[in-house]
Amino acid sequence: MDKQKRIRRMVFTIALVAVLMFGFGFALVPLYDAFCKVTGLNGKTSNEASLVAKGGVDESRTITVQFVTSLNDSMPWAFKAKVFQIQLHPGEMRRVDFYAKNLSNHTITAQAVPSVTPGQAAVYLKKTECFCFTQQTLKPGEEIDMPVIFHIDRDLPADIHTITLSYTMFDTASIGVRKGDNVHTGSLP
Repeated sequence: MDKQKRIRRMVFTIALVAVLMFGFGFALVPLYDAFCKVTGLNGKTSNEASLVAKGGVDESRTITVQFVTSLNDSMPWAFKAKVFQIQLHPGEMRRVDFYAKNLSNHTITAQAVPSVTPGQAAVYLKKTECFCFTQQTLKPGEEIDMPVIFHIDRDLPADIHTITLSYTMFDTASIGVRKGDNVHTGSLP
């Protein structure tokens, strides 16, 4: 009888640990997002349009913004920024176009996920328009130019001179996103 009690207790403990681990796995995403929001780490950008630059243009500083693109594994698209980098003054609105082409023989819906390096610069990069706000659907062989309109906030720390804006394009079917859903990219103030 004593042995059966120990076995039941062990089975109960293992089941409880499994349930707690499963719950912790679900809690990690909102905890991570909250951590990124509070600290400004990881370079997550907002997936919502920003207001127009406040306070005008700071012509005493010049910031270099670099653009990097990538595709998730087995994504049959061409995807690139039309320029590698630009220079701008904080507060100055700029537009950069990105190019995408579906190289497959079937329609693909994709979502771009942005990231900013250094991570602390993410809160200062303000987008008013971005192809990353919505999914992009391209038919076989179809190509598109996609704009990003943004400015760098005048409050960007003085020690930051170069910002890299990266986009990774994902086939929404490969990550289980339905048409009309957006990939959660976090949101910062």
